[in-house]
Amino acid sequence: MNGQGEQGSHDGQDASAARTARQAFAHARRVVVKIGSAVLAPGGELSLPRLEALCAQIHAARQRGVEITVVSSGAIACGFRVLGLDAPPTTIVQKQAAAAAGQLRLMLAWEKAAERHGVKVAQVLLVSDDFVDRTRYLNARRVLGELHERGLLAVINENDTVSYDEIRFGDNDALAAHVAGLVGADLLLVLSTAKGLYAHGDASKVIAQVEMDGGSNAAALSQHVTKDKTVTGVGGMASKLHAMGVASALGVHSVIAGGTEPNVITRVLAGEMLGTHFSPAPDAPGAAVGSRRDAWILAGVRVAGRLTVDAGACAAILRRGASLLPSGVTKVEGRFARGATLDVLDEAGELIARGLAAYSDEETRRVMGKRSSEIEATLGYALGEELIHRDDLVVMRRA
Repeated sequence: MNGQGEQGSHDGQDASAARTARQAFAHARRVVVKIGSAVLAPGGELSLPRLEALCAQIHAARQRGVEITVVSSGAIACGFRVLGLDAPPTTIVQKQAAAAAGQLRLMLAWEKAAERHGVKVAQVLLVSDDFVDRTRYLNARRVLGELHERGLLAVINENDTVSYDEIRFGDNDALAAHVAGLVGADLLLVLSTAKGLYAHGDASKVIAQVEMDGGSNAAALSQHVTKDKTVTGVGGMASKLHAMGVASALGVHSVIAGGTEPNVITRVLAGEMLGTHFSPAPDAPGAAVGSRRDAWILAGVRVAGRLTVDAGACAAILRRGASLLPSGVTKVEGRFARGATLDVLDEAGELIARGLAAYSDEETRRVMGKRSSEIEATLGYALGEELIHRDDLVVMRRA
């Protein structure tokens, strides 16, 4: 981790660099704002004044030409009392029922708060399959683009009523990071009860900036994470850091800031040193992503398996952008179908690339280590010479 300073002590070169990085937010044209349950519904009761204050800031940003997309938690928090429960539910079916009851109330509150500023809102409910399936992914992007063109504010939530453990994001921090990639955001702003990432869990010391480096700084970041969760929240700081890693890999800058801070959205977009700024490393995969399709592959909402490759295949992928041939594969992990997203690892187990499988796991295991010319003789057919074609492969690190 390249952490730069604590708030209240931004002296020296690191502080100057942190301030310069923040100033770029004033020029952000596309921003995703994620608002946590505990910000909107502290103690399980929706705070209309707080929601109205956030809507006022969103409206002001939109007036300046900033395209805002909202990811709003709060459906379960707004719905569990309707079910007659005294506390947030713990079982899946109760959470789904609370979401069904609460989503309507949450959106009515958003509509009421937004209409004070002449803003119309649109509800968009997504599940992880909408990011896994390329057709659904493109459709979601087109719909969000159309809503923006029509002047509507998209308010997104996970469709908790139909989601289940195997296919759900788990929390809206992860959803927001993937939405940031979906819309091509310049900035992801996560509003939480925490004012940022606290140094060693000390709430009086907010780390100003963290340069993400593709996951290798996870251990350094973990020392600052506590296991605390709010009463109504699903995630915690650990889930937020995971989301920051996803956003960083996509080349998106992120900020975790206190959602109860006065004018927090306006101030962050003005470049004020609020919260913790997570900046992508200069060599982040998303910084040089070749196409929107590459970005979709890179997002890897549901990675189905892993292929370990030898040194020769690793060098060919990293240095020449080559396809992955069966001869270079030494290990196959997971169960996957053709077209599934796979991680490609080097001999040390480090992630080097992500791509789409041309063959199923069973087919891949049968041809691994063989020459491409042997595929047809081994399987009785050949779908191509490559296990992952270079057009379907996104390099995750430099040679």
